Amino acid sequence: MASHANSALTGAASADVPSYLDLEGEHHPEGSTMLGFWIYLMSDCLIFAVLFATYAVLGRNYAAGPSPKDLFDLSLVAVNTSMLLFSSITYGFAMLAMAKDDVAKTQLWLAVTGLFGAAFVGLELYEFAHLIHEGATPQRSGFLSAFFTLVGTHGLHVTFGLIWLVVLMVQTQLKGLIPENQRRLMCLSMFWHFLDVIWIGVFTFVYLMGVLQ
Repeated sequence: MASHANSALTGAASADVPSYLDLEGEHHPEGSTMLGFWIYLMSDCLIFAVLFATYAVLGRNYAAGPSPKDLFDLSLVAVNTSMLLFSSITYGFAMLAMAKDDVAKTQLWLAVTGLFGAAFVGLELYEFAHLIHEGATPQRSGFLSAFFTLVGTHGLHVTFGLIWLVVLMVQTQLKGLIPENQRRLMCLSMFWHFLDVIWIGVFTFVYLMGVLQ
């Protein structure tokens, strides 16, 4: 009788707890989480496809202003690109450490990834500040409007990825590599590598072709 009462009380208490406070994430099956995140990435692909198409249309509308050859420093962009590529490699090391259930090494490689990502964002902000100082502002021409929108949108994604990375490091420190945290780290891994692929497109289509044309 007492055990039935305790079970009823436990069930009632569980029913009173809102689903968003379920820290173990049992109400989010792994398959649905990954499927939902793939759908999100596909929607992000559409956003960047539109931005690339816009740049393709406006990329040569200089309005008698500076062209890519006048503005872009390929050596700086190459260093910035290496920062993001290295961050993708170190995130891969974090995933390997996670597979071995090594919390310390996972945290270490996540921290290194965050440093590379922060360096990438810092160099991008430096480039933007330099361009604006030279008078190459977004309203100067169609080319610059498309450039700042495309590159800036990618930079915002990396910034949000860094915030997400810090949150997951805190969750991993508190809860360890529980299945829910592993699933979240997998989602961030997909997001981070996706940003890498988008940046390779930006580097090739915007910077490299812009300077060589």
